[in-house]
Amino acid sequence: MEKMWAGRFQKALDKEADDFNSSIHFDCKMYKQDITGSMKHAAMLAMQGIIGDDDCDKITDGLQSILDDLNSGALQFDMDAEDIHMFVESELTKRIGDVGKKLHTARSRNDQVAVDIRLFLRDETAEIIGLIRNLLAAILEQAKAHKTSIMPGYTHLQRAQPITFAHHLLAYAMMFTRDITRLEDAVKRMNYSPLGSCALSGTTYNTDRYFVAEQLGFDGITLNSIDGVSDRDFCVELMSAFATIMMHLSRFSEEVILWSSWEFKFVELDDSYTTGSSIMPQKKNPDMAELVRGKTGRVYGNLFTMLTVLKGIPLAYNKDMQEDKECIFDSIDTLKQCLKVFAPMISTMNVLTDNMYSAAQKGFINATDLADYLTKKGMPFRSAYKNVGQIVAYCIDKGLVLETMPLADYKKYSELFEDDLYEEISLETCVKKRISAGGTGLDSVEKQIEYVSEFIK
Repeated sequence: MEKMWAGRFQKALDKEADDFNSSIHFDCKMYKQDITGSMKHAAMLAMQGIIGDDDCDKITDGLQSILDDLNSGALQFDMDAEDIHMFVESELTKRIGDVGKKLHTARSRNDQVAVDIRLFLRDETAEIIGLIRNLLAAILEQAKAHKTSIMPGYTHLQRAQPITFAHHLLAYAMMFTRDITRLEDAVKRMNYSPLGSCALSGTTYNTDRYFVAEQLGFDGITLNSIDGVSDRDFCVELMSAFATIMMHLSRFSEEVILWSSWEFKFVELDDSYTTGSSIMPQKKNPDMAELVRGKTGRVYGNLFTMLTVLKGIPLAYNKDMQEDKECIFDSIDTLKQCLKVFAPMISTMNVLTDNMYSAAQKGFINATDLADYLTKKGMPFRSAYKNVGQIVAYCIDKGLVLETMPLADYKKYSELFEDDLYEEISLETCVKKRISAGGTGLDSVEKQIEYVSEFIK
């Protein structure tokens, strides 16, 4: 295929160099956005009298036929084309003749690719937001079923205080709601059209960039033509958001992996989201969660790739920027794949509430409540803290837990202890009395569920 830019050159591009330079094998993903952008550009050219209405109709019909044939599979991408833009323009010229050559009036591939990737990322981000909402729905389903299911809460991976399983799950729900708003904010900043910036300095034609921007669903235009074609900060911002989502998924995965182990046995994953061993017949491995955890590093790496590509290039466009697409496309594909498997894995997970409760009974996780008991009876908190620490040490030495230590032994430490202490330090009471906003008490958990439910509507 002859290059569109071949006029200046006396020799054909070396085959290895041509393959190295080509981007059609990955930027073909943007064919819908490229064709849509071209249709609106043609409409603007006709509206401004730069091309005739008949030419515009031929171009639009030709582009629509290319789009239809690519969608149906009747047309395949030509991998000898340099990029998706050249492929579409060449195919259009084959179909409608020289009229097709008028399409590229008042634009460059520089602003063309800049608008294509914005449109593509906008579409993909909307799909990712939908997938996160599906995950939030799965978390809510489990949270509603376990509003009173008691488990140990942890700090430093040590049992700390009693909480409900719903409260723990809703912590992740809050993270994912912020992830959605982070994506929405990034899209708002990205949603300005660079089309019409041309190579870097604009054009001598009387174009209407605002018309094209409106037609493509942008909130406005990029106000500086050099900036419009030469920055990919919107890619960095989205990829940072993708990496943050993967970080949250990875943390959640780590807990699912721990919970499903025999050492915890808080949950059992559905067979559909586990695998076995080739040699150990008893194994049921949480491979989906492990893969999500592992793929997180891949998305982190893509973010650093993008930052490194951009860090040293002068204004305006440079060929280095072709490297933006493979890394961001990979991040999108990886994130979508992880979200699609994660939501049903959580939804089908069997929660072993008896095991959670049994674990909560161990580890003295009601010790803070015992100290609060003394404080409410007049003892300074630091004195109560020390007193309870000594009681815990005594229980460990005698093989007791706080609930089974006799009242007579308690009174050796303070006369403030009475029979009511056992009710005060029961796990149910410890959870129920956490009445502060955002805490693990039932009213708070129900408010959190209501918040997330309204959010995903």
